[in-house]
Amino acid sequence: MGTPTVAKLRALSRTLRCGLWASALGIVAGCGSLARNDNAEGVKLYQQGNYLGAVNCFQEALAQQPGNPDCFYNLGATYHQQAKLFRRPADRQIAEQYYHLCLARNPDHAACQRALAVLLVEENRRDEAMAQLQAWAVRQPTSSAPQIELARLCQEHGDVRMAENHLVDALAVDPDNTRALVALGSLREATGEPSQALMNYSRALTIDPQQPAVSARLASLNAELSTARMASLPVTPVSTAPFPVQPVASQPPFASGSVAR
Repeated sequence: MGTPTVAKLRALSRTLRCGLWASALGIVAGCGSLARNDNAEGVKLYQQGNYLGAVNCFQEALAQQPGNPDCFYNLGATYHQQAKLFRRPADRQIAEQYYHLCLARNPDHAACQRALAVLLVEENRRDEAMAQLQAWAVRQPTSSAPQIELARLCQEHGDVRMAENHLVDALAVDPDNTRALVALGSLREATGEPSQALMNYSRALTIDPQQPAVSARLASLNAELSTARMASLPVTPVSTAPFPVQPVASQPPFASGSVAR
């Protein structure tokens, strides 16, 4: 693997944050049939930026279905978002409590595992985040999700080689995971392996063609590789010397007794 430049790593980090990794603060749509209306309204309010209204709706949903992990997660994600926007430490503490309540009921809640790891990193508790995700990976060896989250965490802290290893492990479990394929393509592109990146992007698009950002990246990378190939072709000089004139061989005389026609 080539050594990534600082510029490439910065560009990679921007690309991953802008969508190749799934968002850490997504809201789960379903909290169970009894609480579906309140939860749907809470999702709508969250998307509108009305976090107080969203919290009220999610709490109503939780009251209808006590202990539902999705409801706990949605409450945690809402407080987490408030903490990020308004810089309120108390909201961050409440978010962490709700995340733990969610995981106590569903330890393999992928969105919550991801969000809690993000929150811990934001609080400079990276070792705790890594331990949490590693425990998840040990508990779920046949799931690609823990490996993808470990890769994201390693990449964000500059450990590109370990991030790549986790993505390879994720694809060993689930070869058709487009999130892992795209992230691995980005890593390989940044570390000077464009042909490998091209294969990863192409595979991801074969599985799910509805990825415009990946399609654009694939087209751009194809163009870059084509330009590089053209630039590497040797230039054959054009000779200005005249063509040599070949002497005309003399015709042998007719053999004796032959008739010219």
